[in-house]
Amino acid sequence: MEYVYIGKIVNTHGIKGEIRILSNFDKKEIVFMPGFKIYIGNTKEENIIISYRKHKNFDMVKLKGIDDINEVLKYKGFKVYVNRDDLNLNNNEYVLDDLLSLNIISNNKNYGIVENIFDNNGNVLLAIKFEKNYYIPYNSDYIKEVDLQNKIIYVNNVEELIL
Repeated sequence: MEYVYIGKIVNTHGIKGEIRILSNFDKKEIVFMPGFKIYIGNTKEENIIISYRKHKNFDMVKLKGIDDINEVLKYKGFKVYVNRDDLNLNNNEYVLDDLLSLNIISNNKNYGIVENIFDNNGNVLLAIKFEKNYYIPYNSDYIKEVDLQNKIIYVNNVEELIL
């Protein structure tokens, strides 16, 4: 089973066992659904979501069989994962974390590798490690094509981003 990181449990909410997840996972509409399995912590403890709601910038989740705050306090600070197979991605689909370590190519020239991915108020930025580190907005103005097989992201106008 291949696990995909989707976020971190930052706190509990209320007394009935709801957890507060901080996540900038790009396929939330698939994952945060009743009946979906998530895996918590280093041991990847399996849990099933029974309810979901958005609250401010948090994803609020209630887990099957947990009805008390004392049962979820142990999860505070733990990372949350899903099984990649459960995402049912097509061959040309990917999650943003799949872009990590891919080469940035523009006009047949290498402009570094993706070192990290950030959500900047709803705008995804790829942090690129290069002679001078820089960021590329993850949008169609810059990203032409993602070739996971060859570990390449083809981009436009990257030169204007390197200061």
